[in-house]
Amino acid sequence: MSSDDQALTGIIAQQIEDSPQRRIPFAAFMDLALYHPQHGYYGAGNQQLGPTGDFITASHLGSDFGELLADQLAEMWVRLGHPHPFDWVEMGAGQGQLAHHVLGRLKTTHPNCFKAVSCTLIETSPALQAAQKRQLRSWQDQGVPIAWKALADLPPNTWTGCLFSNELVDAFPVHRVTLTDTGLQEQYVGLTPGGDRSFETVLGPLSTSALADYFKWVGIDLAPPRYPLGYTTEVNVAALTWSAAIAERLQRGYVLTIDYGYDAQRYYTPQRTQGTLQCYNRHRHHSDPFYDVGSQDITAHVDFTALINQGKAHGLECLGQRPQALFLMALGLGDLLEALRSIQATDGKTLQAAIQHRNHLQSLINPIGLGQFQVLLQGKGLSPQALSCPLKGFSNPG
Repeated sequence: MSSDDQALTGIIAQQIEDSPQRRIPFAAFMDLALYHPQHGYYGAGNQQLGPTGDFITASHLGSDFGELLADQLAEMWVRLGHPHPFDWVEMGAGQGQLAHHVLGRLKTTHPNCFKAVSCTLIETSPALQAAQKRQLRSWQDQGVPIAWKALADLPPNTWTGCLFSNELVDAFPVHRVTLTDTGLQEQYVGLTPGGDRSFETVLGPLSTSALADYFKWVGIDLAPPRYPLGYTTEVNVAALTWSAAIAERLQRGYVLTIDYGYDAQRYYTPQRTQGTLQCYNRHRHHSDPFYDVGSQDITAHVDFTALINQGKAHGLECLGQRPQALFLMALGLGDLLEALRSIQATDGKTLQAAIQHRNHLQSLINPIGLGQFQVLLQGKGLSPQALSCPLKGFSNPG
């Protein structure tokens, strides 16, 4: 265990010891493990991203994902009537590669949209924010408006454009609940006996009525006999708060959310008795959140029914949902693959580069990997003309 891990373990243990019941909700534990500003996995920059790190995102597989996304943004700009500024808001932008790729494509292929774009990044991690600033400094030098903001500091109706996130909602701290013979109880984190400050799960009453209300909200009756005793799952209350906040700050435009998850009926199937919580370290995954606290990622799948319902309650209309593979194919990824297949290289270096590029594209649409991620499109304040036909990414691939 590193000194950072030991420090974070001590901080969490102290919070547990200071709490009246000597326990904290799992969501509070997960929040500290991921986002403590000095020692958390994201807050301190402990995460290692990319092929040699803990996990990869679509932007680590080359520029194609960002370039196809930029094509979709340019169409949104047209549908919105060419607003100036056109707000491109990325929430949880990682190290800034995706924003870099998007801006590059807009500049070369959609120059009028590029001249109108104003980029805002919503990032809570000081370490990641610093990495983003290094990545995007050249665009600022070219005069592209780029700002880093906190969502809570922004007034209503701030943006006209597109609010985007990729693998953000899955990292929100979640509550965990378990079905018992006395009803639904919450999982808390306590300390094991013996004074070594290691963690254990303890059950107790729900810490907030929002947990029971959540299942009504998404149409799930989490009760026997359909659900077995011991059934354990997650509730992402933070996702509802986030959805309401971005809906309030969007004046007119689109919300594009990409993440792994299911609708509520599939998420809370009785057969998924231990939920979806996973921990990641160097591309290996397991289900023990108390291992290497602060040095591993902790995630849970996204309930897209909750996002859709919450969006509707706050003025966001659901305009479409589909797997990432279909979204990218509709935007032209199939044409890129076909062009690579037709390369007749005379030298090994060019051929090897084409094969690697093709493999990266295949990874983006792999049906058991990134391709099964869900792409949710919501809109607010759109004209009848903007709603008259689907955006290209949600049309049938040609």
